[in-house]
Amino acid sequence: MIHSTIGSAGHLLVIIAFVTALVATFAYFKAGMSGINVEDAKVWKKFGRAVFYFHVAAVIGVVFSLYWIIGNHYFEYHYAWKNSSLSLPTGYTISSFWQDQEGSFLLWIFWNVVLGCVLIFTNRSWEAPVMTVFALVQAFLTSMILGIVIPGLDLKIGSTPFLLLKEVMPDLPVYQMDPNFIPKDGNGLNPLLQNYWMVIHPPTLFLGFATTLIPFSFAIAGLWTKKIQEWIRPALPWALFSAMILCIGILMGAYWAYETLNFGGYWNWDPVENSSIVPWLILVAAVHTMIIGRKNATALKTSFILTIATFILILYSTFMTRSGVLGNASVHSFTDLGLSGQLLIYLLTFTLVAIGLLIYRWKDLPSDEEEVSTYSQEFWIFIGATLLCLSGFQILATTSIPVYNKIAEAFGTVLNMALPADQIGHYNKFQLWFFSLIVILTGVGQFFWWKRVGQNKLQALYNPLLISLLISAAIITVQGVKEIQYIVLLTSAVFAIVANGTILLNIIRGNYNLSGGAITHIGVALMLIGILFSSAYTKVVSINNSGLMISRSEEFTNNDNKENKENITLWLNKPEKMGDYMLTWRDVRVEPRKIPGYIPKSWVDIIEGDFHAVALRDIVVDGKKYNVKGDTIELFPENFYYEIEYREPSGRIFSLFPRVQINPRMGGIVSSPDIQRKLDKDLYTHVNMVTNPTAEPVWSQTENFTISMRDTFFVNDYVAILDNVVRTEQVEGVKLGEGDAAVKAVIRVLDKDKEYVVTPSFVIRDRMVARKPEVNNDLGMRIQFQEINPQTGQFSFAVNTTQRDFIVMKAIEKPLINVLWLGTFVLMIGFLMATIRRFKDFIKIRDRENQSTDKKPKIKAQAV
Repeated sequence: MIHSTIGSAGHLLVIIAFVTALVATFAYFKAGMSGINVEDAKVWKKFGRAVFYFHVAAVIGVVFSLYWIIGNHYFEYHYAWKNSSLSLPTGYTISSFWQDQEGSFLLWIFWNVVLGCVLIFTNRSWEAPVMTVFALVQAFLTSMILGIVIPGLDLKIGSTPFLLLKEVMPDLPVYQMDPNFIPKDGNGLNPLLQNYWMVIHPPTLFLGFATTLIPFSFAIAGLWTKKIQEWIRPALPWALFSAMILCIGILMGAYWAYETLNFGGYWNWDPVENSSIVPWLILVAAVHTMIIGRKNATALKTSFILTIATFILILYSTFMTRSGVLGNASVHSFTDLGLSGQLLIYLLTFTLVAIGLLIYRWKDLPSDEEEVSTYSQEFWIFIGATLLCLSGFQILATTSIPVYNKIAEAFGTVLNMALPADQIGHYNKFQLWFFSLIVILTGVGQFFWWKRVGQNKLQALYNPLLISLLISAAIITVQGVKEIQYIVLLTSAVFAIVANGTILLNIIRGNYNLSGGAITHIGVALMLIGILFSSAYTKVVSINNSGLMISRSEEFTNNDNKENKENITLWLNKPEKMGDYMLTWRDVRVEPRKIPGYIPKSWVDIIEGDFHAVALRDIVVDGKKYNVKGDTIELFPENFYYEIEYREPSGRIFSLFPRVQINPRMGGIVSSPDIQRKLDKDLYTHVNMVTNPTAEPVWSQTENFTISMRDTFFVNDYVAILDNVVRTEQVEGVKLGEGDAAVKAVIRVLDKDKEYVVTPSFVIRDRMVARKPEVNNDLGMRIQFQEINPQTGQFSFAVNTTQRDFIVMKAIEKPLINVLWLGTFVLMIGFLMATIRRFKDFIKIRDRENQSTDKKPKIKAQAV
């Protein structure tokens, strides 16, 4: 049965949300117009508010409809079939909601309505102009999921998530046989997104995107209503909140990349990564200029420019990632759904309106009567903001290369510009120096901000500088830092910590609520130290000393055989020396749903495509029996975990379980690392090649041997000896009755440094012969007991061999990476403290203004 009602309701609610957003925009615009009668303004404002609440209800209905489709596995809908499956646990089913374009747009729309409601209740005096901008943005965003075609023009507006599969793929042959065909299961979630960070990272990031609209709306409202300076007070706490949330979202993405992807890091300067960090850098610069914008005209003008630029850059990043313009330049970008033109209109509309309004009001903005002194607070904040903008511009200029090519192509020219081959090296070359200067300024600027130094009074900086040089010299000596650029960055970061720490100690003695800025700066400096050592001084420990080339593929032979030199091959249960460790690949494991940890794959028979398995033995973990032989158990789908045992020189043993998924849709294997975390470093291990654990072994042609007791025979490179043939009462998988007989051969197989015992069985049961072969995966060998000749005392065996199971893995040590994570925590604490302080200040002044307004006599007046 096709559940058409919920999809039709969802689509109708999208249309209602779009229409109500437009009506709310018009109503709020009328309420905010100058010269309108006060009573009429109130009527329009109430009407706009009511319509916006209808918009909120419609958006919530759309969210509910789409999740109902996904959560109930209505695979007749294309969105549910494409992005979810029956096997997904609840958390990942939620993630599939925003895996595709329509769902992520809907997430953005949802956050906007939440923030819009908060603004209505907390900023009544700014409601009309601010909500005009908010509602207009909502109209544009809602149009992206509208999914309607204008008759006659053949013009498509938006892409709806409520299309049935047969509407998207009508040519599938199955629909000719059964028009009501419904798939039994969906494609499932991208395996790289099956991570708990992906449950919380996208909502956080899109909340960050949504919050950038608030300071933008206040800036536009300030220009519109000629409240040239007043807009900063309500906008500043929201700008801080936006910077904090956007930063958390970006860092969550970085940590997801570190835990899930296998490039060995947390930031790869991917175009989509860059498109999120550039608005954040500009927003942080805007926060700093807004702090001094009420008493400095240049900072005020800059605040307008940077606040507007932040939101425009959010729209620009949306255009880049969703229009298909990046092509294969990013692993994160969406495919084009035909919305590129619509996205461009969205971007250009707000860009032109905002810039046009700013130019129109420019003459009304105040100017400074005299130049800012080099020894003033404003000068150092402005310099810091300038450096942040230059840093963002350098990233943006390179990231936009695909856009330059598209623009040239639109004008009939071919540029053929390419992104840097070594993106990490290219960006680091510039950003290292930018951030060295930025963190120095965070220290120096704090001293000027708190008036610890001034003209002819710089002595207060001498002690922090001397202490920083001594600490840096010690770290440089101990850690062996030799490159000049790293010495500069390290010294700059240490100075920022010491200088801000000095100011912090003085602030805490007075009012700790004022310490948010110093704490934030210390967090940034700690992050830079962690980034420096964990990136520049990463040590590859899986050095290939065998002298053999692992693979001739391009991936392994690029950069002078880099991956061939930095990966090692492990055979099953065969120890291998790696640096200070002795490594042994022990097993392939799977993850059951209701049993803690992982269990050996050999314990179960996996039912292909069903995400269940049959227990081949009793399942006992940590002394507790969870299942008995023959039970059907649930598995998390598709993932295999490779148990790699590390033995340290001290004798301590620990195991890591890097993940591999065999996924033809994503080019073969998809691997994720496992990480052993220590206080001073991480050991990061991931698998690059494996023997396919889902494939049946391909056995060689049978080789027959007829031998006597104690005879030696040769199989491949191994020496095998028939030690004995003994009677046995038990043969696995064969039930012996009275009168039945069974014997097993005891065959020793000699490897270079280890002996294996193989025991194939020969059974006479109900006067029938059964031959139970034994497979040894470590050797890649199968031996079957064929015949017993009592006259000659000889025994016959059939032997087959196959490719031995192996893995190719890479292990790297990332020193002091915990300093990076510590820095992120400190940074968030600082942001939170600064945000709370600014919100408290705003609420206190707002309430004071409201009280004074209430005390004034009520008279009829015309709005100015």
